[in-house]
Amino acid sequence: MVTRDGGIPVVSHTYAGDRPDVTQFTAVLDELLARYRDLCDQVESLTVVYDAGQNSAGNHARIEQAGVGFVGSLPPSDHPALLAIPRSRFRPVDADRFPGLACVDTTVTTLGATRRAVLTHSPTLHAAQSRGLDQTLAKARRRLADLKARLARGHTRRDRQAVQAEVTTILRPRWVADVITATLTGEDPADLRLSWRTSQAARRRLEHRVFGKRVLFTNRDTWTTAEVVAAYRSQSEVEAGFRQLKDPHVVSFSPLRHWTDQKIRVHVFYCVLALAVAHLMRRQADHAGLRLSVRELLAELAGIQETVLLYHDGRKGRPRAQRILTDRTPSQQALYDLFGLDRYAPTR
Repeated sequence: MVTRDGGIPVVSHTYAGDRPDVTQFTAVLDELLARYRDLCDQVESLTVVYDAGQNSAGNHARIEQAGVGFVGSLPPSDHPALLAIPRSRFRPVDADRFPGLACVDTTVTTLGATRRAVLTHSPTLHAAQSRGLDQTLAKARRRLADLKARLARGHTRRDRQAVQAEVTTILRPRWVADVITATLTGEDPADLRLSWRTSQAARRRLEHRVFGKRVLFTNRDTWTTAEVVAAYRSQSEVEAGFRQLKDPHVVSFSPLRHWTDQKIRVHVFYCVLALAVAHLMRRQADHAGLRLSVRELLAELAGIQETVLLYHDGRKGRPRAQRILTDRTPSQQALYDLFGLDRYAPTR
């Protein structure tokens, strides 16, 4: 659980990693809510943000019962009526915060509830999906060509069912079967032949109907569409925190030299505590106009070092020592002043 301002961890929960996330959703939600109530009784101020991988009627019913806000996503292909909304109805979300992003503010009935839906279209996502499909189609065509050549040479002893299963596997990746149609003829292994065609019209329909679109699902009816989008995208704050925990140079979770559940939970606690401190520092720097990641912030601070100069005149006795700080860059000086590091600097 993180703050909206700065993504600072405030509550965390540890569970065994061999369990599917979707089965842990309600248990983790109940645990986090109970612990949050110990800090603040206003659970309605919480907003649960999750992606479509956590969707289930049971999980959503628990969120509705808890009385918290939520922003989730729905698979666009499950809602053809939303995908059929003409592009002329889309309006910009916020040109400054989300350049190019457009949306339609509507409603949708799913997971046992009728709630607000924000259908968005992102040119960046559209272009990425288009490139990804081109790469997937090229790979599928190469595999089909290899299979066709093997069948033409009669180099297979597999029956028709086995070959058809391979064709189905080749066409299984997302959207491939919508664009490529493969036909297997013959019955005996020696007579099997394969042909296929690529439908550019089907690909254009995907481009127009599906690409770049995301369906956000929320009960935050008073929020602007920009606030709904910002809340959903805030998942990146939590994901960045997990990446930093896995980074061996920034509040590293590894190496984990514990084997009992109790000690692992303690280890996680102080790792998350270190992450919270790092994010608080980053937030303070951000408010002061210094746009730095946690890694960049710690690297800048690590560059502020203390040097010991030894002076000796050649006579007996210990040399005279003087402690000074190394020269600082403008960014390092700004952080030095911001965090009051002069309190720890050597005095001359």
